[in-house]
Amino acid sequence: MTTAQPLDVQPTPLALLLLGREADPKSERGVECPGDLPAPSDPDLVERARAAKAKLGEKVFVLGHHYQRDEVIEFADVTGDSFKLARDAAARPDAEYIVFCGVHFMAESADILTGDDQQVILPDLAAGCSMADMATAEQVAECWDVLTEAGVADQVVPVSYMNSSADIKAFTGRHGGTICTSSNAQRALEWAFEQVDPATGKVLFLPDQHLGRNTAVRDMGMSLDDCVVYNPHKPNGGLTAEELRAAKMILWRGHCSVHGRFSLDSVNDVRERIPGVNVLVHPECKHEVVAAADYVGSTEYIIKALEAAPAGSKWAIGTELNLVRRLANRFAAEDKEIVFLDKTVCFCSTMNRIDLPHLVWALESLADGKVVNRIQVDEETEHFAKLALERMLALP
Repeated sequence: MTTAQPLDVQPTPLALLLLGREADPKSERGVECPGDLPAPSDPDLVERARAAKAKLGEKVFVLGHHYQRDEVIEFADVTGDSFKLARDAAARPDAEYIVFCGVHFMAESADILTGDDQQVILPDLAAGCSMADMATAEQVAECWDVLTEAGVADQVVPVSYMNSSADIKAFTGRHGGTICTSSNAQRALEWAFEQVDPATGKVLFLPDQHLGRNTAVRDMGMSLDDCVVYNPHKPNGGLTAEELRAAKMILWRGHCSVHGRFSLDSVNDVRERIPGVNVLVHPECKHEVVAAADYVGSTEYIIKALEAAPAGSKWAIGTELNLVRRLANRFAAEDKEIVFLDKTVCFCSTMNRIDLPHLVWALESLADGKVVNRIQVDEETEHFAKLALERMLALP
């Protein structure tokens, strides 16, 4: 009998990326965080965060997105989804520093909506968003050229999800469109179609194809045949001029790397494992998942639904794991069984780059008078992006 030898297995670059140890320059904005950062397990880390935040006092306002890890949420002054947090930041004009514990496009939105004398800080510049990165300004400009050549551009209103870069929001503003969230996507689409001829008008929905399709088909009664997918990696988006003319919804080929993991098998499996379970998913999930779910809604909707749920009820949630675990712990005392929809554990890898060491580094730097990782949107981009955001705010 021989003794088993330990396997010499090295983590792949992809594994390192998912663990937050490496950066992918092709898909993420990022720099290594300078300085000697303590490990998350350092017992002094929590006290250092408290001390730095106390030293800054009213000068700092810390925002924590729902998908952040608990060790970061502990130091957030407010929590919420991306747009709620950007509005919360705008409502605090006396805060000199806005520390946004989220991802890059969220910090950009906060910079657009806050005053010129306020500075928005992202603790780790590598905290990007794979969905937002699926639509670049150059690709969207090329798409508009394709629409123009097909003779339909003057019939198209762009609607861009909040989960997009400032450049894409600015493109939307320049072309008469609006921004939407997962909560008001239907209202945004209804507004967009009111701006064009009902017979020929169409929407270019950026960058999440699933939210656009689910809203159009599930909530507004369109058919799947009314939707086409524009693929920026194919000539003319992979579409003919005839297909563009016939479509009502031109969906950008983008998706959320977390919500896109959930499948119809996930739904069927959890129903078999947990009789009587309620399946509640985010509208960024695939159409077949949304169609098979019992309830569909934004992160705020998910939280409120679980708050209102009766004791003893069972729920399978299709959204980011940090939030699902936090909700499961929160409602355990009320005998509400809350599980993650998929068997495979999946955090948002870029959101999780904002960890306690980076937050401590950012707070201590600010306390020492040094502004780090400031997010600034240039004036022209800010002007048109704000125009699109203001159209959303004006929606009935």
